[in-house]
Amino acid sequence: MSSCEDEKANSVLDDTSPSARPQGWFASTTDFLTRWGVETNGIDPILPDDRTDTKLYQMFFVWFSANLNILAFGTGSAGPAFFGLGLRDSFIILLIVDLISCVIPAYFAVFGPKLGMRSMVLARYSWGYFGSILPSAFTVFSMQGFLILNCIIGGQTLASVSSHLDDTLGIVIIGVISLLVTFCGYRIIHWYETIAWIPSVITFIVMLGLGGKHLTQAPTPPPPSASAVLSFATTTASSVISWCMMTPDYGVYHTHKASSTRVFLYSYAGFFIASLAAHLLGAAFAAAAPGVASWEAGFDGGNNVGGLIEAVLSPSGGFGKFLTVLVALSIPSACAPTMYTFASSLMTIHVWFARVPRYVYTIISEAILIPVAIVGATHFYTTFVDVLSVIGYWSTVFAAIVIIEHFVFRKNDWARYDLSKWCKPRELPLGIAAVFSFLCACGLIIPCMSQAWYIGPIANAGTGDIGILVGFALGALLYPAFRAVEIAYSGR
Repeated sequence: MSSCEDEKANSVLDDTSPSARPQGWFASTTDFLTRWGVETNGIDPILPDDRTDTKLYQMFFVWFSANLNILAFGTGSAGPAFFGLGLRDSFIILLIVDLISCVIPAYFAVFGPKLGMRSMVLARYSWGYFGSILPSAFTVFSMQGFLILNCIIGGQTLASVSSHLDDTLGIVIIGVISLLVTFCGYRIIHWYETIAWIPSVITFIVMLGLGGKHLTQAPTPPPPSASAVLSFATTTASSVISWCMMTPDYGVYHTHKASSTRVFLYSYAGFFIASLAAHLLGAAFAAAAPGVASWEAGFDGGNNVGGLIEAVLSPSGGFGKFLTVLVALSIPSACAPTMYTFASSLMTIHVWFARVPRYVYTIISEAILIPVAIVGATHFYTTFVDVLSVIGYWSTVFAAIVIIEHFVFRKNDWARYDLSKWCKPRELPLGIAAVFSFLCACGLIIPCMSQAWYIGPIANAGTGDIGILVGFALGALLYPAFRAVEIAYSGR
């Protein structure tokens, strides 16, 4: 590094760093856990000299494993089961949406190695120190929503293999495994994700072998409405784009010398291959379920994706039950990174939160997760679509603002991010431009929403749920104008 860069790096961590010094019993507990290999770092940016991991292939596996699971299978199944689409229409929508939407979280993954900052710390460079509290708080709730969905579907899948298990016990098992992986931190998560995809791949291949002959016999539904097509497309896009809130977190220890193109391509391949495969399989089996009595019974009117998987695998007897358990136990591949980002995002909301070690927040997340998931399991698809859509509304606006800041105002130049300013409110942007852009976008998103509990006038006119499209477009249009005024006024 140059002497200027050295000076910046040396000033990143100092006595004012909010997570620099755990106090009291936290300090002794943290020291003990560190000796056992548990990650105990806070939200401080990782210095270039500490970003030494050269295993860039992990960028593929962490997102491949996190997306090749039964939650993504459930996303694809929503087309036929919830929106009433046929197999052909569902396939076309999924292909187009996955091709486009995977670009956003894959590019956000590049920020991790290049800057060594978690996603909500990175947000301070566009939203400002205080303005970034808004996306940080939304991320906390969004990550918990993801965790709830994952545990519901994992718990249902476990419960489907035995009459001695119910959804509640299954949810508890999935939640505890996720907690154990997340508690250990970044490096254990990466190791786990490198192998977590294997059960899902084996299970999906066996499902095709056992049930493939029924997939060509799916009943043909009536022609889809434009609102159903758009609503399914935006629900699917929400499930992919919203990963952008966490993808930077899983590259902060990888070398800053890594090619941006390689990081992007590894991440994009992981997202696209896994998402498309799981989405298409979910749509295919859900569309065929009404034509196979055992599948339809297991699917329970579209409310039990795990039951559908168990019904497809049931002809193989005990081996099918074994695979069902394996694929259910792979759900923590999506839960672990989600719970990790829940903790790091909560730490960015206020300096007080940053003084509490990350592992404490994983336990808090677990305590909230299990009871809420047990309640939400009774109406899976309503819960599923509502949670994904609400997350998508705000995350697309967030993505637009960060992308515009990076390409328009920082000229795609990583040197324009001064790491030493990450916790200095007076040296970061004011954040007024980002907050105003977000609020204006939300003002138009509301009439474009279509949810079980609210349908806006624009969506009700026949457009379907186009909230995330409108939100992304408005964020990308308004932020440059507001940000230019903010820079002219404040000079930062």
